[in-house]
Amino acid sequence: MAASTHTVTNQVPPLAGYDVFSADLALTEAVERHLDPGVLDEARRELGELGRSAGSVQAQAWGARANENPPTLRTHDRYGNRVDEVDFHPSWHRLLGHAVSAGLTDAWGRPGGHVRRAAGFLVWTQAEAGHGCPLSMTHAAVPALRTDPALAAEWEPLLTSHVYEEGLRPASQKAGALFGMGMTEKQGGTDVRSNTTRAEPLAGDGEYLLTGHKWFCSAPMSDGFLVLAQAPGGLSCFLVPRVLPDGVRNVFAIQRLKDKLGNRSNASGEVEFDGTWARRVGEEGRGVRTIIEMVAATRLDCVVGSAALMRQAVAQAAHHSAHRSAFGGPLIEKPLMRNVLADLALESEAATTLALRLAAAYDADTEAERAFLRIAVPTAKYWVTKRCTAVVGEALECLGGNGYVEESGMPRLLREAPLNSIWEGSGNVQALDVLRALRREPQALDAFLREVGKARGADHRLDAAIKDLLTGLADLEGAEAGARRLVERMALVLQGSLLLRWAPPEVADAFCASRLGRDWGAAFGTLPHSLDLASVVERARVGTG
Repeated sequence: MAASTHTVTNQVPPLAGYDVFSADLALTEAVERHLDPGVLDEARRELGELGRSAGSVQAQAWGARANENPPTLRTHDRYGNRVDEVDFHPSWHRLLGHAVSAGLTDAWGRPGGHVRRAAGFLVWTQAEAGHGCPLSMTHAAVPALRTDPALAAEWEPLLTSHVYEEGLRPASQKAGALFGMGMTEKQGGTDVRSNTTRAEPLAGDGEYLLTGHKWFCSAPMSDGFLVLAQAPGGLSCFLVPRVLPDGVRNVFAIQRLKDKLGNRSNASGEVEFDGTWARRVGEEGRGVRTIIEMVAATRLDCVVGSAALMRQAVAQAAHHSAHRSAFGGPLIEKPLMRNVLADLALESEAATTLALRLAAAYDADTEAERAFLRIAVPTAKYWVTKRCTAVVGEALECLGGNGYVEESGMPRLLREAPLNSIWEGSGNVQALDVLRALRREPQALDAFLREVGKARGADHRLDAAIKDLLTGLADLEGAEAGARRLVERMALVLQGSLLLRWAPPEVADAFCASRLGRDWGAAFGTLPHSLDLASVVERARVGTG
C-alpha cells in the first residue's frame, strides 16, 4: 500500500499546554478591574496556576475519562445491606480534588473571594464542567447555613476547606465536606411549594424526621444536603447529613441515577426519605426564604458556567480556524469565517464581563449592590444561559466534521450547554422572577438603571436602547406574556453598558451595532462588514502560534 495515502496534512494541532486564564483577555482584565490591589498579585498567581492546569494535557484527559466512565450506583453491599453509594472514575476525584484545593468552594470569607472564585470557576470548568455541580452546591450552601449560627459553625469550615476527602464518614472526622441539594419533586418540579415530603418534629430542638421522595437530588454522593419539606408550620428548609454523628448512616435511599443529556461525569439521583433525620435550618414555614440565597448563588454559577463553555468553544473555533487552510489560505483570514468568529467572540466576552461584574457585587455586599443583584442575577441567568447552546453549536460548526466527533471535545460542550438554562429555574422562571422584582422592589430597578446609566452618552445606540427599555418598563400590567422580550432587552442593555465602559472600542462598537442597533441577522456571522472584526477575533484567540 502506498505510504503517501497516510500522509497527514492540514490538520489542526490540539489546543493544549496553555494557560486558560492568561489567554482570556476579557477575564484577566475583569479580575484586574474588580480586585483590590492588595490581593491582585496573589489572585493572578493562583489563577495562573489553575489556568495552566486547566489547559494541560493531563486535565483534558481527566475530563474525557470522567465522561467516558460515568458514575454508577451501588445500592447494597455483598451481604444485602443498603449502602447507597455512588462510585466515580478516579479522574472525577482528581478533577474535584484539584478544584477544592484551588478554593472553588471558598468565596464567602476572604477578600475579593467571589471574584477570585468566579474567575477560577470559569477557568477550571473549561477542563470539565460536570464536577462543577458539587462545587457550586457546596459554595452556595454557606449563606443558607448562616441563618443558624450553630450549624454554620459546624459546617462552614468544612464547606470552605481546601481539602477534598472522598468517602462517607461523620463530618467531625473529615477535613472537608461537600453539599448537595434536594428541592424538586415529581408532582411539582419548580413549584416547590407543592412539595409533599413531610417533616415530623422530634423532641430535640430543631430535629425532625423526613418522609418523601426527591425527584432531582443534586450530587447525591455528598456529605450533606439542604432540602425542602412540609413541617407543621409550613414549607421549611432542612439539613440532611449522609452520616450521623455516631457513625450510623442516615436513611438516604438512592433509587436511581438520572440518565442525562449531558453532564455525564456528574451524578443526579432520585432519593427516598423514610424516617430520615434532619436538622431545621431557619424558621419553620420560611424554607424558601432560607434557601433563596443558595438559589441566587447557584444561579450566578449558571451564568459563570455558561460563560466558561462559551469561552472554551470560541477558543477552540478560533484555534481551528487559525491552523486550518481552505480555498487558498487560513480559514481565520476568510471574511465570512472572520465574521462568524467575531460574532461568537462578542457573545463570549459579554457573558464573561457580566458574570464578573455580578461576582464583584457579591464582594461589595452593600445595600445598593444587593439591590442590583436582585434583578441582575435572574436577568443574566435568563439571557447568558440561553445564548450558550447557540454559541457552542455555531463554534462546533466552525470545526466542520472534525467538531462532530467526540475526540474534538466539542460534542461534550454541546451536550453540556443547555443545562444551565434549566438548572435552578428555567427561562420562564427567571423572566417571571425579574417581573416580580420590578413590581415589588423599586430599589432593585433603581439600582439596575443606575448601573446601565453609567455609560449613557457613550454610544447613541445604547442611549436609544435605554429609552426603549424605559418605555417597556413604564407599564408592567399584563406584561407576563412579553416577559422574555423585556428581560432579553434588559440583559443586552446591561451588557452593552458594561462593554462600553470596559471593553476595547472595537468590541463595544460591534456589540452595540448588532445587539442594540439591530444591524444583525438571525444567525451568527451577520455583523456589519464595516466593523473592525479582525481585532475582535484576534482578541479572542489563544496565542499558541
